[in-house]
Amino acid sequence: MDFSNDTTIKPVRKILIAATGSVATIKLPELIAELNNECHPFKFEVKIMITEHTKHFFELELIPENVPVLHNRDEWISWNKRGDPVLHIELAKWADLLVIAPLSANSLAKIATGHCDNLVTCVVRAWNLRKPLLFAPAMNTRMYDHPITREHIDTLVSWGYKEIPVICKTLMCGDTGNGAMAQVSTIVSAVVASCGTTDVIPDIN
Repeated sequence: MDFSNDTTIKPVRKILIAATGSVATIKLPELIAELNNECHPFKFEVKIMITEHTKHFFELELIPENVPVLHNRDEWISWNKRGDPVLHIELAKWADLLVIAPLSANSLAKIATGHCDNLVTCVVRAWNLRKPLLFAPAMNTRMYDHPITREHIDTLVSWGYKEIPVICKTLMCGDTGNGAMAQVSTIVSAVVASCGTTDVIPDIN
């Protein structure tokens, strides 16, 4: 359904995107642009979290100025003493939906085993399991085909997280096989579908 000519006020959904250290991060500006498309039944308010390795794969200047990009260092800028806001907790409360795209092999392993060593993994650990969390793996075919990868993905799915499956294509390294991140259009469709009705799930303080 095309909502581009709909003059009604659309419900707002707060989307937190986490990008981890995969070359598929180059699609982050495209993902943001697609979420801002007027055809959706929702108006998306977007914030971005990135890991340190993410910075190797895209230019921050390509992100629209109205979209906050949060780094590990921001965790400590806002906190100095007891009673100050804790960024990863505040982000977990703020967002209606978290989508990790791309999710690298390294960050997948960290999340599946409970590590909390950066902003992204801390937000995931603090995430309210009643709210949607989507993840789009992205890695080389050899890494994707390792048995531990499926085990880690199944762990996340068992917690109620929604997998956006990889696709088969020629990867950046030249190999052809499974492991490429899903198309941006597929990720956006999954986000829209997960937003569901106009009701949001209140977070627990």
